[in-house]
Amino acid sequence: MKASQSMAFTIRIREVLLMEYGEKAKEIAQQVEGRLIVSCQAKMDSPLAFPYHLAAIAKAAEIGGAAGIRANGPNNVSAIARAVSIPIFDCHKREYPGYDVYITPTRNEATESARHGANVIVIDGTKRKRPDRETVENLIEFIHDNLGLPVMADISILEEGLHCVDCGADFVATTLSGYTDYSRPPEGPDLDLVERLAYRVRVPVIAEGRYKTPEMAKRALTKGAHAVVVGTAITAPNAITTWYCQALHDR
Repeated sequence: MKASQSMAFTIRIREVLLMEYGEKAKEIAQQVEGRLIVSCQAKMDSPLAFPYHLAAIAKAAEIGGAAGIRANGPNNVSAIARAVSIPIFDCHKREYPGYDVYITPTRNEATESARHGANVIVIDGTKRKRPDRETVENLIEFIHDNLGLPVMADISILEEGLHCVDCGADFVATTLSGYTDYSRPPEGPDLDLVERLAYRVRVPVIAEGRYKTPEMAKRALTKGAHAVVVGTAITAPNAITTWYCQALHDR
Protein backbone atom coordinates (compact mmCIF):
# COMPACT_ATOMS: atom_id res chain seq x y z
CA MET A 1 0.00 0.00 0.00
CA LYS A 2 1.37 3.41 -0.99
CA ALA A 3 1.98 6.05 1.66
CA SER A 4 -0.81 8.22 0.26
CA GLN A 5 -3.24 5.30 0.31
CA SER A 6 -2.22 4.40 3.84
CA MET A 7 -2.79 7.99 4.96
CA ALA A 8 -6.20 8.08 3.29
CA PHE A 9 -7.16 4.79 4.95
CA THR A 10 -6.09 6.09 8.36
CA ILE A 11 -8.10 9.28 7.86
CA ARG A 12 -11.16 7.27 6.84
CA ILE A 13 -10.92 5.03 9.91
CA ARG A 14 -10.69 8.10 12.09
CA GLU A 15 -13.74 9.64 10.41
CA VAL A 16 -15.71 6.45 11.03
CA LEU A 17 -14.72 6.47 14.70
CA LEU A 18 -15.66 10.13 15.02
CA MET A 19 -19.09 9.40 13.57
CA GLU A 20 -19.38 6.35 15.80
CA TYR A 21 -18.71 8.01 19.15
CA GLY A 22 -20.74 11.07 18.12
CA GLU A 23 -23.80 8.96 17.36
CA LYS A 24 -23.31 6.95 20.55
CA ALA A 25 -23.12 10.13 22.63
CA LYS A 26 -26.28 11.47 21.02
CA GLU A 27 -28.17 8.21 21.57
CA ILE A 28 -27.10 7.91 25.21
CA ALA A 29 -27.93 11.55 25.87
CA GLN A 30 -31.45 10.90 24.60
CA GLN A 31 -31.78 7.77 26.74
CA VAL A 32 -30.85 9.49 30.01
CA GLU A 33 -32.43 12.90 29.46
CA GLY A 34 -34.42 13.98 32.51
CA ARG A 35 -33.82 10.65 34.19
CA LEU A 36 -31.80 8.90 36.88
CA ILE A 37 -28.39 7.27 36.56
CA VAL A 38 -27.59 5.01 39.51
CA SER A 39 -24.01 4.69 40.71
CA CYS A 40 -23.40 1.05 41.61
CA GLN A 41 -20.06 1.06 43.38
CA ALA A 42 -18.75 -0.21 46.70
CA LYS A 43 -15.67 0.48 48.74
CA MET A 44 -13.21 -2.40 49.04
CA ASP A 45 -14.17 -3.06 52.67
CA SER A 46 -17.87 -3.30 51.86
CA PRO A 47 -19.64 -6.70 51.88
CA LEU A 48 -21.06 -5.63 48.49
CA ALA A 49 -17.66 -5.19 46.82
CA PHE A 50 -18.06 -8.14 44.45
CA PRO A 51 -19.11 -8.04 40.79
CA TYR A 52 -22.06 -10.37 41.34
CA HIS A 53 -23.52 -8.17 44.09
CA LEU A 54 -23.02 -4.96 42.14
CA ALA A 55 -24.59 -6.50 39.04
CA ALA A 56 -27.63 -7.48 41.11
CA ILE A 57 -27.91 -3.94 42.48
CA ALA A 58 -27.62 -2.55 38.95
CA LYS A 59 -30.35 -4.87 37.70
CA ALA A 60 -32.60 -3.82 40.57
CA ALA A 61 -31.93 -0.18 39.67
CA GLU A 62 -32.86 -0.86 36.04
CA ILE A 63 -36.09 -2.55 37.14
CA GLY A 64 -36.82 0.51 39.27
CA GLY A 65 -36.51 2.80 36.27
CA ALA A 66 -32.86 3.86 36.13
CA ALA A 67 -31.77 5.02 32.67
CA GLY A 68 -28.06 4.34 33.19
CA ILE A 69 -25.50 2.86 35.55
CA ARG A 70 -22.26 4.37 36.80
CA ALA A 71 -19.73 1.66 37.60
CA ASN A 72 -16.09 1.25 38.56
CA GLY A 73 -13.61 -1.19 37.09
CA PRO A 74 -13.44 -3.86 34.38
CA ASN A 75 -14.71 -6.85 36.37
CA ASN A 76 -17.68 -4.95 37.71
CA VAL A 77 -18.47 -3.49 34.30
CA SER A 78 -18.39 -6.94 32.71
CA ALA A 79 -20.80 -8.35 35.29
CA ILE A 80 -23.13 -5.35 35.09
CA ALA A 81 -23.09 -5.39 31.27
CA ARG A 82 -24.37 -8.97 31.34
CA ALA A 83 -27.15 -8.00 33.74
CA VAL A 84 -28.57 -4.77 32.29
CA SER A 85 -29.50 -3.27 28.93
CA ILE A 86 -28.98 0.39 29.85
CA PRO A 87 -25.80 2.45 29.27
CA ILE A 88 -22.84 1.95 31.60
CA PHE A 89 -20.66 4.92 32.53
CA ASP A 90 -17.37 3.52 33.78
CA CYS A 91 -15.13 5.55 36.09
CA HIS A 92 -12.20 3.13 36.23
CA LYS A 93 -10.50 4.03 39.51
CA ARG A 94 -6.78 3.40 39.96
CA GLU A 95 -4.39 5.20 42.27
CA TYR A 96 -0.91 6.24 41.19
CA PRO A 97 1.61 7.28 43.86
CA GLY A 98 2.14 11.04 43.87
CA TYR A 99 -1.06 11.89 41.98
CA ASP A 100 -4.51 12.89 43.25
CA VAL A 101 -6.25 11.91 40.02
CA TYR A 102 -7.62 8.37 40.21
CA ILE A 103 -10.69 8.29 37.92
CA THR A 104 -9.47 6.84 34.61
CA PRO A 105 -6.08 8.55 35.03
CA THR A 106 -4.45 7.11 31.89
CA ARG A 107 -5.17 5.50 28.56
CA ASN A 108 -4.64 2.06 30.07
CA GLU A 109 -7.70 2.36 32.30
CA ALA A 110 -9.77 3.78 29.44
CA THR A 111 -8.81 0.87 27.20
CA GLU A 112 -9.68 -1.68 29.89
CA SER A 113 -13.07 -0.04 30.40
CA ALA A 114 -13.83 -0.18 26.68
CA ARG A 115 -12.82 -3.83 26.39
CA HIS A 116 -15.09 -4.86 29.24
CA GLY A 117 -18.27 -3.24 27.97
CA ALA A 118 -18.40 0.39 29.07
CA ASN A 119 -20.61 2.61 26.91
CA VAL A 120 -19.17 5.88 28.20
CA ILE A 121 -15.69 6.42 29.61
CA VAL A 122 -15.68 8.67 32.68
CA ILE A 123 -12.49 10.63 33.30
CA ASP A 124 -11.20 13.06 35.89
CA GLY A 125 -11.57 16.42 34.17
CA THR A 126 -9.94 18.51 36.86
CA LYS A 127 -6.84 20.64 36.40
CA ARG A 128 -4.75 18.39 38.62
CA LYS A 129 -1.66 16.62 37.30
CA ARG A 130 -2.01 13.06 36.09
CA PRO A 131 0.37 10.15 35.43
CA ASP A 132 2.31 9.60 32.20
CA ARG A 133 2.19 13.34 31.49
CA GLU A 134 -1.37 12.76 30.35
CA THR A 135 -3.65 15.72 29.70
CA VAL A 136 -7.42 15.98 29.58
CA GLU A 137 -7.29 16.97 25.93
CA ASN A 138 -5.06 14.09 24.86
CA LEU A 139 -7.00 11.52 26.88
CA ILE A 140 -10.33 12.57 25.38
CA GLU A 141 -8.82 12.50 21.91
CA PHE A 142 -7.43 9.01 22.51
CA ILE A 143 -10.78 7.67 23.72
CA HIS A 144 -12.62 9.17 20.77
CA ASP A 145 -10.10 8.24 18.08
CA ASN A 146 -8.97 4.83 19.32
CA LEU A 147 -11.86 3.47 21.35
CA GLY A 148 -14.77 5.10 19.55
CA LEU A 149 -16.59 5.91 22.78
CA PRO A 150 -18.10 9.06 24.31
CA VAL A 151 -16.44 10.72 27.31
CA MET A 152 -17.92 12.11 30.50
CA ALA A 153 -15.62 14.47 32.40
CA ASP A 154 -15.97 14.74 36.18
CA ILE A 155 -15.17 18.30 37.23
CA SER A 156 -15.11 20.38 40.42
CA ILE A 157 -15.38 24.00 39.23
CA LEU A 158 -16.89 25.86 36.30
CA GLU A 159 -13.57 26.57 34.55
CA GLU A 160 -12.79 22.85 34.41
CA GLY A 161 -16.14 22.13 32.81
CA LEU A 162 -15.59 24.78 30.16
CA HIS A 163 -12.10 23.43 29.46
CA CYS A 164 -13.31 19.84 29.15
CA VAL A 165 -16.01 20.84 26.67
CA ASP A 166 -13.40 22.73 24.64
CA CYS A 167 -11.33 19.52 24.68
CA GLY A 168 -14.25 17.52 23.27
CA ALA A 169 -15.99 15.99 26.30
CA ASP A 170 -19.45 14.69 25.42
CA PHE A 171 -20.85 15.07 28.96
CA VAL A 172 -19.69 17.02 32.01
CA ALA A 173 -20.56 15.97 35.57
CA THR A 174 -20.33 17.91 38.81
CA THR A 175 -19.08 14.81 40.64
CA LEU A 176 -15.90 16.30 42.09
CA SER A 177 -17.31 19.56 43.44
CA GLY A 178 -16.03 19.79 47.00
CA TYR A 179 -13.53 16.97 46.48
CA THR A 180 -10.58 19.02 45.23
CA ASP A 181 -8.45 21.30 47.37
CA TYR A 182 -9.65 24.38 45.52
CA SER A 183 -13.38 23.71 45.13
CA ARG A 184 -15.89 25.00 47.63
CA PRO A 185 -17.38 22.06 49.55
CA PRO A 186 -21.12 22.70 49.85
CA GLU A 187 -23.10 20.81 52.49
CA GLY A 188 -25.47 19.47 49.88
CA PRO A 189 -25.47 19.19 46.09
CA ASP A 190 -23.69 21.97 44.20
CA LEU A 191 -26.76 23.25 42.40
CA ASP A 192 -25.07 26.55 41.66
CA LEU A 193 -22.38 24.78 39.64
CA VAL A 194 -25.04 22.78 37.79
CA GLU A 195 -26.88 25.95 36.85
CA ARG A 196 -23.77 27.84 35.74
CA LEU A 197 -22.52 24.92 33.66
CA ALA A 198 -25.89 24.38 32.00
CA TYR A 199 -25.94 28.05 31.04
CA ARG A 200 -22.44 28.02 29.56
CA VAL A 201 -21.89 24.67 27.81
CA ARG A 202 -23.45 22.97 24.81
CA VAL A 203 -23.17 19.39 26.09
CA PRO A 204 -25.37 17.59 28.64
CA VAL A 205 -24.61 18.49 32.26
CA ILE A 206 -24.90 15.57 34.65
CA ALA A 207 -25.63 16.47 38.27
CA GLU A 208 -23.80 14.27 40.76
CA GLY A 209 -22.65 14.49 44.34
CA ARG A 210 -24.61 14.43 47.62
CA TYR A 211 -28.08 13.97 46.12
CA LYS A 212 -29.72 12.27 49.09
CA THR A 213 -33.40 12.77 48.29
CA PRO A 214 -35.69 12.64 45.24
CA GLU A 215 -36.50 16.30 45.85
CA MET A 216 -32.83 17.26 45.52
CA ALA A 217 -32.56 15.33 42.26
CA LYS A 218 -35.68 16.98 40.88
CA ARG A 219 -34.32 20.40 41.77
CA ALA A 220 -31.15 19.67 39.78
CA LEU A 221 -33.28 19.23 36.67
CA THR A 222 -34.90 22.61 37.25
CA LYS A 223 -31.39 24.10 37.39
CA GLY A 224 -30.59 22.73 33.95
CA ALA A 225 -29.17 19.27 34.63
CA HIS A 226 -29.66 16.83 31.78
CA ALA A 227 -29.71 13.85 34.16
CA VAL A 228 -28.87 13.09 37.79
CA VAL A 229 -26.51 10.49 39.24
CA VAL A 230 -27.33 9.09 42.67
CA GLY A 231 -25.16 6.51 44.38
CA THR A 232 -24.85 6.31 48.17
CA ALA A 233 -28.49 7.19 48.86
CA ILE A 234 -29.61 4.19 46.80
CA THR A 235 -26.82 1.62 46.74
CA ALA A 236 -24.97 1.91 50.08
CA PRO A 237 -27.10 0.34 52.84
CA ASN A 238 -24.33 0.81 55.40
CA ALA A 239 -24.32 4.59 54.83
CA ILE A 240 -28.10 4.83 54.77
CA THR A 241 -28.33 2.85 58.01
CA THR A 242 -25.81 5.23 59.59
CA TRP A 243 -27.97 8.21 58.62
CA TYR A 244 -30.99 6.70 60.35
CA CYS A 245 -29.03 5.65 63.43
CA GLN A 246 -27.51 9.11 63.75
CA ALA A 247 -30.90 10.77 63.42
CA LEU A 248 -32.34 8.58 66.17
CA HIS A 249 -29.34 9.21 68.36
CA ASP A 250 -29.67 12.99 67.94
CA ARG A 251 -33.39 13.13 68.76
